Amino acid sequence: MSVTEPRLTLERRLLREVPLVIACDEVGRGALAGPVAVGATAIDAPRARKRVPAGLRDSKLVPEARRPDVALRAGSWVLASGVGWASAAEIDDVGIMRALGLAAVRALADLEAHGIEIGEAIVILDGNHDYITAAGATGLTVRPVVKADRDCASAAAASVIAKVARDTLMIGLHDDAPEYGWARNKGYASLDHRTAIREHGLSPHHRASWAIEPATLF
Repeated sequence: MSVTEPRLTLERRLLREVPLVIACDEVGRGALAGPVAVGATAIDAPRARKRVPAGLRDSKLVPEARRPDVALRAGSWVLASGVGWASAAEIDDVGIMRALGLAAVRALADLEAHGIEIGEAIVILDGNHDYITAAGATGLTVRPVVKADRDCASAAAASVIAKVARDTLMIGLHDDAPEYGWARNKGYASLDHRTAIREHGLSPHHRASWAIEPATLF
């Protein structure tokens, strides 16, 4: 089965209308522990004329061992990149969709800190729901695009950059609670992770509102 390579077709078309395209994609939505992260990348017309970095794909399609190198090349290709976070406690407090919006707004603020004028851009958001505007962002043109992380190179870059950042964070948290195996499972619902929750209960990094109490796992 062939793997679709992301292209710059949409970005190049949008860059005829605006000076910048920003792409956002989330990682960690379905994890049981740890934050959700949203990656954001900005490209302009000169970047859109360059060749897409070799091996760039939606992060789910890039082997784990290769992701850091692909993320590094993607970060060098784009004009700027940023990652925004929403903690497990925030997910419990406001729900996952609102938390995604908060993380996206923070990722865009990270771009602004790198000198990107986000109000001049069209924002490609992977998926079919504009959770950025719903989180209270104003003055932005947000365009949800289904499978943007698969088809749009800028969104694939945001995906792999965010994935590497979140995996690194979860590996760092592993030493705080090694019984959960986060260095391996990155907070997702693997068998070893669910077994550890049954044996040890929930940590402060778990999303306690997600019906993952030990009694519900088996």
